[in-house]
Amino acid sequence: MLREIVNFVLFMELSSQIFITKANGDREPFDRDKMIRALKNSGVSDEECNRIVGEVEKRLYDGITSRKIYQMAYGLLKKRKSYREAGRYRLKKAIFDLGPSGFPFEKFVGRLFEYFGYEVKTGQVIQGKCVQHEVDVVAIKPGEQVIVECKFHHDYRGKTNVQVPLYIHSRFKDIKEKWSLDEKYKHLNVRGYVVTNSRFTLDAIQYAECAGLEVISWDYPKNGSLKYFIDKSGFHPVTSLRSLNKSQKKLILEEGIVLCRELINQPDIMRKLGLSEQTVSKVIKEAELMAH
Repeated sequence: MLREIVNFVLFMELSSQIFITKANGDREPFDRDKMIRALKNSGVSDEECNRIVGEVEKRLYDGITSRKIYQMAYGLLKKRKSYREAGRYRLKKAIFDLGPSGFPFEKFVGRLFEYFGYEVKTGQVIQGKCVQHEVDVVAIKPGEQVIVECKFHHDYRGKTNVQVPLYIHSRFKDIKEKWSLDEKYKHLNVRGYVVTNSRFTLDAIQYAECAGLEVISWDYPKNGSLKYFIDKSGFHPVTSLRSLNKSQKKLILEEGIVLCRELINQPDIMRKLGLSEQTVSKVIKEAELMAH
């Protein structure tokens, strides 16, 4: 009899649980604590977190997409004029908005390496032992040289598969072999990176780590992910700014500006693009909030 009661209670708990549909089609129970952590990581206060999650919970239904939940939370932050927190909460989408070409993403990755003391060049052509290679980012500091290849996805559901680290590893080996013959590079610690704005497949991670390539994705590795480095550096992309529309952000990216903190010191760029003084002032104010 006791077993039947326990089974009935468990059945009632499961039947009343809301399941969400993730971007890859998987279903999982709605996790209140996970949502609170995401909001807190964006700088939202405990009181505001509970208020927003409570509002979202009222609108939940079985099968709701994770994207819809994100949109609801982001909308509530904007409605409460929590612009800084809203910008940080939408950070993942802002990284995807660095398209449609991958070049702004390469510049953004370069800026992150600069924060950690590297001298950075993007879009370099390097001679390997066998052929020349176009390299997205070359980062240098005393005793160390880093070669970074960036894989930009337009779709947040996209994953970087094992073919990418396989291909990049072969290029990295060709460059490294050439450098091993050059006295200037012989004593340098040379490392290769693959950085993506989405995720890697499991076999891509396994191969890269076995081959000695560093991999960085949106949330991998835990203490070295793209999100981790952005949080640590405070380098938020201009695509985080809600005071600019999509076409204005695109024009600013085309001017070579990828960070909020860069835009603060270059208001004339916005004037050149035809933005009013009122809009320029509004953008700078929001960019200052994002940059601190």
